[in-house]
Amino acid sequence: MKRPRAVWAAGLALVALTAASAVSGCSLLPFGRPSVGPGEDPVTPGPGQGEVTVVLYFADADAMHLLPEARVVTAGGESYAALVIRELLAGPRLEGHGRTIPDGVRLLSLEITEGVAYVNFSREIRTNHWGGSTGEMFTIMSIVNSLTEDPSITAVQFLIEGQRVESLVGHADLTVPIERNESLIKKGD
Repeated sequence: MKRPRAVWAAGLALVALTAASAVSGCSLLPFGRPSVGPGEDPVTPGPGQGEVTVVLYFADADAMHLLPEARVVTAGGESYAALVIRELLAGPRLEGHGRTIPDGVRLLSLEITEGVAYVNFSREIRTNHWGGSTGEMFTIMSIVNSLTEDPSITAVQFLIEGQRVESLVGHADLTVPIERNESLIKKGD
């Protein structure tokens, strides 16, 4: 039976909040999108050249939160979304931030249509995945929350080798586009 996206998102948030309060007593307040001053632009959507700041989300050491990591990267004609995926595939640079996408995964294509990013990964996103519902959730939400830093992207549709899949490793419903969920993002330091 296909679960509605709202039920999946609510269940995901409930699991994260319950685990966080039970294990660490920490509050899970939304990190939110980066605040910018007048005239500043936190993202540079579209193809470009030069330096671009991207905000990525990686797992913390306890697999309780997603941690933001802003980095300046050189754009070589790639879209903002392609830069984000390239940097997520490269992995975290900051201590205490953990990889969310397995080694060996390749981006096969990326297309944005009506606010939905169709991200097509190689099969290694499934075959090299470490498994588990938490691992799957962090992979998915790392990608979704990083891509939706671009306000023109509202959701992400996952594809593997060009095909829609029911799930990544058996836990989350990926038959529909996944929207941003800030409940896993750790606020502050």
